[in-house]
Amino acid sequence: MVCLGNICRSPLAEGIMKEKMKRLDLPCFIDSAGTGGWHAGELPDQRSIDTAFKYGINISSQRARQIQMEDLDTFDLIFTMDQSVHKDVLSIAENKDQEEKIYLFLDYAGSSNAPIVPDPYWGQTKEFEATYRLIDQACDQIIARLKKEFL
Repeated sequence: MVCLGNICRSPLAEGIMKEKMKRLDLPCFIDSAGTGGWHAGELPDQRSIDTAFKYGINISSQRARQIQMEDLDTFDLIFTMDQSVHKDVLSIAENKDQEEKIYLFLDYAGSSNAPIVPDPYWGQTKEFEATYRLIDQACDQIIARLKKEFL
């Protein structure tokens, strides 16, 4: 899960997906990162933490990090939250195999309602709530797709 600073959208996506996969007893490794490293080592935005907690998900142990070249080899799928992040992640890919792992999060989920996950950083609690709900629904769609394709 990759967003810009790894403090709002991608920590929510990581937490939501981990919780859903745990409930389904599906083994996987899920992580998140940002294209920028200016928040490296920091907690997620408090509004993300509070929103996730409201739904029973604790993301307070996550720490922001910048995506690394190794991630493109380590992970089977890389989900980006918007076009700008997508372009940035594609730009570090060194080969076609790496490029083919990189997807826009909502595109992979099959969501036709929104092309990107909006960044709630400059908004209020209601924007974080809307982002949570969008990611939550997309995670259900992604899990359904993964079950069909890989399980």
